[in-house]
Amino acid sequence: MYNFRNRLSLLCLLIFLFCPFRQASYSIRNSLLSPLDESFNKLVFNKLIEEQNAEVIDSYMEKFRIQNGLKGVAVAVVKDEKLVFAKGYGYADEEAQIQVTPNHLFRLASVSKLITAVAIMKLVENSKISLESKVFGKEGILNDDQFLNIRDKRLEKITVRNLLNHSGGWTQHYGDLAFLPKTVSKAVGDPLPVTIDSYIKFVTTHRVHFEPGSNSVYSNLGYLILGKVIAKVSGTDYESFVKKEVLLPAGIFDMQLGGSFLDEIRPNEVRYYQPEDGQPIESFDGSGRMVSKLYGGNDIHLLGSAGGWIASPIDLMKLVVVIDNNSKVKDILTTSSIGEMTRVDPMGLDPLGWRATNEKGEWWRTGTLPGSSALIKRQPDGISWVILSNTSNYKGPHLAKEMDRVMSHVLQKVVQWPDYNLFSFLSN
Repeated sequence: MYNFRNRLSLLCLLIFLFCPFRQASYSIRNSLLSPLDESFNKLVFNKLIEEQNAEVIDSYMEKFRIQNGLKGVAVAVVKDEKLVFAKGYGYADEEAQIQVTPNHLFRLASVSKLITAVAIMKLVENSKISLESKVFGKEGILNDDQFLNIRDKRLEKITVRNLLNHSGGWTQHYGDLAFLPKTVSKAVGDPLPVTIDSYIKFVTTHRVHFEPGSNSVYSNLGYLILGKVIAKVSGTDYESFVKKEVLLPAGIFDMQLGGSFLDEIRPNEVRYYQPEDGQPIESFDGSGRMVSKLYGGNDIHLLGSAGGWIASPIDLMKLVVVIDNNSKVKDILTTSSIGEMTRVDPMGLDPLGWRATNEKGEWWRTGTLPGSSALIKRQPDGISWVILSNTSNYKGPHLAKEMDRVMSHVLQKVVQWPDYNLFSFLSN
């Protein structure tokens, strides 16, 4: 069985390496790394980890990356709320020959829903709303005049909880509305690119597909609406609220909403890739341009609360350790709120924000968009981990199963993780 060794020597090496940089107060708060920071980052995460005799992990991850045709992959592992492993494999930008590091930013796709759910729970804890607050109608949160032309009175039954657990009443029988802006534009008479208000006008003037609260059917639309709920209740925009109330308390500074086009790529963000036979599609913005699905196929900012965030695996692990109900690091949510998010519903309804949870204490969240795939998992043995990729392949959302499988192999081989905490070297 594989084991990390010579931890004392490693600790001495870490101290030696980091001491010269203490005056510089190295921090990942600056998205655009200086040449010194960049070389330091590669040394710590890609070189130093390699020198820890991590050949077994490297072997599994490289094999996984190559077999699935992924340009780049980044991994981070937490043990007992300490960051014990973080490394990148392959390329953040193949054309520029830039290697992936675990500080690179990736599109999170539906992992963004977990962030949105945490933000909603902050509003609940602050008594701004409740999970049973109605969303639509005169007594609802979104009671602006433009949203009161309600066709189906069942819409007025929808609660915040229904949006969180995908029981709002919408199916994807006719397609996923979140990715059909032209349909919304035509139906409500708003020009492209449409806004979240256009979507809300659409749902208020159409029928729901089933009784709200009776069943869970995966709904990006519900999480788009939650972004509007957060903005309306907080009195600020969705992204600003999340940064102030969720990310800042967690010590996260680089996580942000991403851009849709290549020229909107954020500093230190990876480049995205898809299979070579990916066909161009019409841009979401109504310009008529033909674009790749990766850049311009989807309005990433509009997807925001449902799928628009970008982050590094390290920052995602920072988020997990403050919502994991473990006493070693102070959580940003109460035990009651975390319990609400993760409890196994007796009716079989989905958890709040997480993709699934079970009685064993496993929680996981997946995310898939053209050019990106993500998986976060929290285990009951004190280990949490994340894998992010900047490439989509023919497996689509099923790639998450391969991510889970490769990490299961890794965790079986590593019987003892080091007792240092890499988090402590990444902040002032």
